[in-house]
Amino acid sequence: MHRGVLLPEISRLSRKNVCFIVFVDEITMQTLSAEGNAPDRAGFIGLWKLVVVKNLPYADMRRVGKIPKLLPHRLFPSARYSIWLDSKLRLQLDPLLILEYFLWRKGHEYAISNHYDRHCLWEEVAQNKKLNKYNHTVIDQQFEFYKADGLTRFNASDPFKLLPSNVPEGSFIVRAHTPMSNLFSCLWFNEVERFTPRDQLSFAYTYQKLRRMNPDKPFNLHMFKDCERRKIAKLFRHRSEEKRNLIQSALQQ
Repeated sequence: MHRGVLLPEISRLSRKNVCFIVFVDEITMQTLSAEGNAPDRAGFIGLWKLVVVKNLPYADMRRVGKIPKLLPHRLFPSARYSIWLDSKLRLQLDPLLILEYFLWRKGHEYAISNHYDRHCLWEEVAQNKKLNKYNHTVIDQQFEFYKADGLTRFNASDPFKLLPSNVPEGSFIVRAHTPMSNLFSCLWFNEVERFTPRDQLSFAYTYQKLRRMNPDKPFNLHMFKDCERRKIAKLFRHRSEEKRNLIQSALQQ
């Protein structure tokens, strides 16, 4: 949540036709209000409409966050396009220009950047375990399953590789809500629900299996360089857990 700040570059056309939605839990809403950023009576802060989520299906908030991230076509069935920004990012460009650049210009259905450092799932698995991002046993089960189902090491020199990288930087996703794009999003969410919420681990496997099972149905996915993402969505660090806990304690007194 970025205090509803939008740059002046947001066009009138986007202000009229684009819905700017922020998903927050009740604690975050209380925190925003305590910091002087309470939404107005209609639930807006600037152009951002705050949606307070309740009765969450998972105890793991990281897994909960994958619902709006990976299933926007289910949450907004009338929308033709969606742009996902993680809460650590701030929009730097008009949404319609983003759609034109990443999708419309070359007929892509789905756009996501590669990881800024890692491109092989073997490396991503090792890094997740090194940093204790999730239970090591579950990560190993997921990894072994993918290898048994045909996933191999990424080879940048392979002229027949399906993707320029097997590891995405998934904080910024642009998609058209086409049948193949929606199917990919649902299959990716299924992997997140079945194994770990570390979506970088399941991206390449999901994409390759989709292509393998639907050889006659094109899916125009565009994986772009991470430097492009950084020009469009500026990174702002999350507040520390210590500060959040202090705010929660103050609210409860």
